[in-house]
Amino acid sequence: MNARALPSRRDEDWRYADIAALAPLWPVAVETRHVTAADDTQTLIVTADAPLQSLHLTLAPGARCDLRLLVADVAYGRIEIRAELGKGAHFELGGAIIGASKVRGGPQTLEIVTHVTHAAPNATSNQVIRAVLGSGATGTYLGKVAVARGADGTDAGQSVRGMLLDRSATMNAKPELEIYADDVKCAHGCAIGELDAGALFYMASRGIPPETAKVLMLQAFLAEAFVGAADEEALTAAALVRLGALL
Repeated sequence: MNARALPSRRDEDWRYADIAALAPLWPVAVETRHVTAADDTQTLIVTADAPLQSLHLTLAPGARCDLRLLVADVAYGRIEIRAELGKGAHFELGGAIIGASKVRGGPQTLEIVTHVTHAAPNATSNQVIRAVLGSGATGTYLGKVAVARGADGTDAGQSVRGMLLDRSATMNAKPELEIYADDVKCAHGCAIGELDAGALFYMASRGIPPETAKVLMLQAFLAEAFVGAADEEALTAAALVRLGALL
């Protein structure tokens, strides 16, 4: 178990956390794994039995890890991922955050926090985060990509998008790059907004009922986090169940 003292909002990784909700759940159990396989896959889903999860990964040279996350269902839920990539390794991360106060009967705070370190040359990583948030819900993504000295040939990407269904919903996003090598390709993008009214109008003009159009658009939006996953269909179906309870 993690023996650290309870964090505060002064800690960068916990700046948007609900510390009062965190206190009875602390400390967080940390799972440590050394990935050596050419193709390692794993899925983490927040549940009432495991609202806080922390996974530390070390990818051996040439290893590949595909990790998918779904954060929903709890008043306070958080998944923290730390990954260190060896030479030529690849880390793929897709995560979805789905929340609204009416689902839990009170405020929700849902978080994904990642630290990906490119410690050696020619490693690649890709992170795709999608969040759909309704009334009273707060979603957070804090993602840091660190490229060590000598880690030339690094290729890292982060794509973060949040969809707010209500003006009382909040999305916090902080993709971050820390680069100490020269020959690298690193990029991040972040966008937070509402459903496209023009697209909804277009679908309505084609005879699609407004609620059905909304579900279809949000389904496509969330599915982007699970593209290419070994259990893509099951993950998308699980996300749709949560989405149905939210709408």
